[in-house]
Amino acid sequence: MKKKVVEEKAEQPLLQKPALKKIVVYTVLVLLVFMSAVMVVFQVFQYRHDYRDLSSYMRERDDLNAEWGRLLIEQQTFGATAQIGTRAVTQLRMYSPPASQTVVISLPMTSEQKK
Repeated sequence: MKKKVVEEKAEQPLLQKPALKKIVVYTVLVLLVFMSAVMVVFQVFQYRHDYRDLSSYMRERDDLNAEWGRLLIEQQTFGATAQIGTRAVTQLRMYSPPASQTVVISLPMTSEQKK
């Protein structure tokens, strides 16, 4: 009878070890799944943050390209004025008249302008 009791006590720790291993393995797996879920959430957050930054940089690039185009047009306009003046002098032989050849014409004042 004593042998049976001793044998039963010896078998009990053997039965508890596989159950303990299962619990530890399941706990580790649950923790790994949870960590994986947290990392997915973090990656989605990072992607959205980066995409928002990219969109703002693209808008800024478009604005700068539009401003660059306006500046090029302005530069061409100012360059054309000098070119017109040069061509008028060289090709058409135009010049600014001296003060002795300049005549100033004044118009008579109307009743509305006197007030």
